[in-house]
Amino acid sequence: MPYNHIDFEASGDGIALVTVNRPDKLNALNAALVGELDQAFRRVERDAALRGLILTGAGDKAFIAGADIAELPVGSAVAAHDLALGGLAVLRRLERMGKPSIAAINGYALGGGMELALCCTIRVASGNAKLALPEIKLGLMPGYGGTQRLPRLVGRGRALEILLTGGLIDAAEAQRMGLVTHVVLQTELLDFSRLLLRRILENAPLAVASILETVDAGLSTGLDEGLQFEAAAFGKLAATEDAVEGTRAFLEKRKPIFKGK
Repeated sequence: MPYNHIDFEASGDGIALVTVNRPDKLNALNAALVGELDQAFRRVERDAALRGLILTGAGDKAFIAGADIAELPVGSAVAAHDLALGGLAVLRRLERMGKPSIAAINGYALGGGMELALCCTIRVASGNAKLALPEIKLGLMPGYGGTQRLPRLVGRGRALEILLTGGLIDAAEAQRMGLVTHVVLQTELLDFSRLLLRRILENAPLAVASILETVDAGLSTGLDEGLQFEAAAFGKLAATEDAVEGTRAFLEKRKPIFKGK
């Protein structure tokens, strides 16, 4: 499948590496690029051989430096609304594909770039990473879920400060507030992300998918509803072949062989 704005690499370990490749524009999002990301996420979602995804940006300056300002439909409420809905659907696909993803943030992650990172299961940053939701400086606000996902991740107060100032957050501060989980050297970013994702993929695929779904469901409902969802998911997993294999392997003191069944 040919791409013009991203690179897609599928390796034998079941990991897809998706690299946003517009370095001359600091990997800024335009409509064509968002469409290609949608195709890539669908590909990972549907291909059983691909069990996880790493998302990063080309070059050493930017992960994704926001939207391509020249394409913003300023002046038209209808067009802007449609743009936001389209982007939300693509990001939600990444978030709900049932497979873990890591944002390898190698530089600027601004606006829609930061919102894409927020949709990933885990965020890892290089030391030179800078994150922000600067839309307010343009008289706008995030339109790809930033106002909803950021408070759930770092809390209401910190999120509102980030949203209302539009200021840059460096990698160390992002880690302190829980926005990213690890900060590593830029030269080690992809290797570290791959090793982390491999650790996740050593586990039973159905259990991984169920945990992702259960956490998402719990964050969308109240505690009581989330607990009920968890109990039901636990029951379903207990009846799988992988659960039988996992418990048997533990008792036999050997490494389990999971089949996703």
